[in-house]
Formats: sequence, C-alpha cells, structure tokens
Amino acid sequence: MNQLRSPLSLSEADRRVWLLIGVITALGVLFIPFSQVVLEVDYDYTLRTVALGGAILGVVSGVLGCFAVLRQESLMGDALSHAALPGVAIAFLIAGRDLSVLLIGAGIASWVGVQFIQSVLRTTRIKQDTAMGIVLAAWFAAGIALLAYIQGLPDASQAGLDMFIFGQAAAIVESDVQLITTVGLVAFVIVGLFWKEFKLITFDPEFAGANGFRVGLIGGLLSTLIVVAIVLGLQLAGVILMVGMLIAPGIAARQWTHKLDQMVILAGVLGAFAGGTGAILSAVDADVPPGPMIIVVAFAGVALAIAFAPGRGLVWTLRRRRRDRRRFAAQTVLRDAYRYAQSHGDTYYPIPETFLVGIRGTTGELGLSQLEKHGAVTRYGAGWVLTAEGARLAAADARNQQLWEIYREYSDALDLPLIAEDRQKAIHDLLPPMAVAKLEQQLTHLHRMDRIETQGVV
Repeated sequence: MNQLRSPLSLSEADRRVWLLIGVITALGVLFIPFSQVVLEVDYDYTLRTVALGGAILGVVSGVLGCFAVLRQESLMGDALSHAALPGVAIAFLIAGRDLSVLLIGAGIASWVGVQFIQSVLRTTRIKQDTAMGIVLAAWFAAGIALLAYIQGLPDASQAGLDMFIFGQAAAIVESDVQLITTVGLVAFVIVGLFWKEFKLITFDPEFAGANGFRVGLIGGLLSTLIVVAIVLGLQLAGVILMVGMLIAPGIAARQWTHKLDQMVILAGVLGAFAGGTGAILSAVDADVPPGPMIIVVAFAGVALAIAFAPGRGLVWTLRRRRRDRRRFAAQTVLRDAYRYAQSHGDTYYPIPETFLVGIRGTTGELGLSQLEKHGAVTRYGAGWVLTAEGARLAAADARNQQLWEIYREYSDALDLPLIAEDRQKAIHDLLPPMAVAKLEQQLTHLHRMDRIETQGVV
C-alpha cells in the first residue's frame, strides 16, 4: 500500500528555493559586520538611513515587480518611471519643493500615463510596446522641458529637481524611510486581499473575464501599485534606473521557481539584499552613488540566476545538452550495431569500427566511447561486439520502437491516452500499465499474423 505524502513535505525544488531564501537572508545579515571589519565602512546616520530605505524599497519593488515581469510589462515600468518626471516639475511649480507633494505629482503623472496606454490599446490598433514607447518619450521630453524652464526661473536656480532623473539617495531622511515602509505595507495588504484576482489576471486574463472578474479594474489596481513602487524609488534610483529596481528581483526569482508565492517572496528577499548591500558598497567610495550601485547588485543577482538556476540556467542547459548529445550518440550507435549483428544472424556478431564510424562520423566515435564506458560493447579485433548487457539494452530499445509504431497506428482503435510521441523515451514511462499491455497484445497479435502468412506462403 502506497504511503500518503505528508502535506508538510516539500519537493526538492521547493526545498532548494527556501534554502536559497535563507542563504540570501543570512548573507545580507552577515554582510553588515563583514563591511565593518573588512571594508571599514562607517555606519553613520546617512548610510544607515539609505541602506534601510534601499532594503525596504527593494522588498516593495521586488514583490510588485513580479507581476510586471510575469505580465510581460517590464517596459511598462520603464515608461511609467520616465512619465513621472513632468509630474514632479508641475508639482514644484504649484506647491514648491515639498517632497510629499513632488511624489504625489510624480504618481499622478505616471497614473495618467497608464490610463493613456490603456486608452490607446482599447481604441486603436497600436500595439502595447508602441504605446509604452510613446508615453516614455513624450512624458520624459515634457519633463525635461519643464525642468529646463524651472532652472531658468530667478528663484529656482537651486531647485535641484534633476535629482529625480538620476536619483539622490544621500538626501533620504528618516521620514522618507517611514513613508516607504507605510506605503509598502499598505501595498502588501492590497496584494494579500486581491492575491487570487492578481494571480488570475496575470496568468489567464481571458479566463478571468469569462468568469465575471473585472479584468480592467483589477489590472488598473495592479498598475497603480506598480506606479506607487516607482514613485517611492524615484529619490533613490531616479526615473532612469528605477525600472531596474522594479524588474531585476522578479527576473532573478523567476529563474529559480515556477510558483508565484515562492517567486514573490524570493524577489522581495533579493530586492532587500540588493538595496541594502548596494547602498553599503557605495559607502566604500564616496564618489559612487548608491542608486546605480544598488542596480548593479540587483542585476548581478540576475546574471547569477541566468547562469546557475537549476533547469533554466545556462550552465544547467549546457550540461543537459551535453548529456543529451552523449545519450543520443550512444543510442544511435547501439541501434546500428544491433541491426548489423541481427542482419548477420547473430546478436554477438562482430561489427567493424569502420562501419559504425563511417556512417555516423564523430557521433559514432562518441557513441562507442559511451557504450564502452557503460559496458554495452567491447573491442573485438578491429571492431566491436555487443556484450550481454548491450544485447539486452538493444533488444529492449528495439521492442520500445516497435511499441511506438503500434501506438502511432492503433492508438485510436485501442482507445489509448493521448501523449506526445518521443521515441527517445521508454513508452512504459509515459503510458499507464494497462495501455502498455494493450500495445503488447497488439504487437504479439501482429507477429502471430506475420508467422501465419509466412507459413501460408511456404
């Protein structure tokens, strides 16, 4: 009797993700004493504030950025961050340099940009990327023009609004960190309340609409939250680099897991690590601004994920391709050797090496080396001969190919489950035992009919 799996048990992939989350968290905590002892970083008020603000902003932008990445709206983040600039300038002209007013102006401008993009998509044939490009260029150009106008005013020569273009993390104070924390918590509560709806419109908006969900309204709420994340990060990263803060943690997390809940948590941890360690690393050299360094650390995480993430990383992909190439070469040469020996009436008939290498080239050489390594063939003079293990493997493979042929021709008549045909795999691993038994019976029946016909001819 099969044992029931405990609901608390985790798969290997799940354990790997949670272990990664724990390791990144531990590295982030340990980096603080490391930076003090090895890098001789002085944790003054400014650095503590910037590092804490960067870490909290990393969590907020990482979590919300996952939805932008999954909805293939990464360019949306870039467009909306650039769209915030004219809002900052207009808010300054109306109410002066009050930071909260400037951020509200930035948020309104970005939200108007979202509405413009959605309106263009609803009423024209313009594609989404084109609409985003329009907002990015037009809004940003308007912001630059307004900033130039403001700098020309006699009482605004020191306005310093250009910090919103590239960011000025050193200007962050404790009240700014409290604002990021408060707004971030509100955003997390909204994400928690609308988790099911956000998940549904992210992966299958058509299904959500067919089931009565107001996709436009829910999507607008999600876009508003992304706007909030962008606005919160303008002072730290600026309109040009904020998109990196938004999408980098989500891109990295996506390489490690297929589950949304794990992806969101991992992206938040990665964002916090990038925000905190990036700010600390920038303190090593006073000439290095925190904003760009935070983005560098974030995309270093992306590079590591793309390279080493199991199943998706480049290293794993190359290893899999190398393994598949060796397996294919061994399987191909084994079939050639088996057919050659069978054609001479003896499974253990010697096969000339010139024959195997001549028809397969380098694949033949690779296949022979793999077969010899696994004890399927052994040298016999100037050629090769199948071992008992090689003969067993070859016979099983030949039987598997016959079953695939039967499946292709008789699957409908035998009422078999529909599967993708992959002759490199054993059909026993893809079909249930009852279906395989039907194929075996059909194959035996066909062999019996062939023998009867042969005897009749004789």
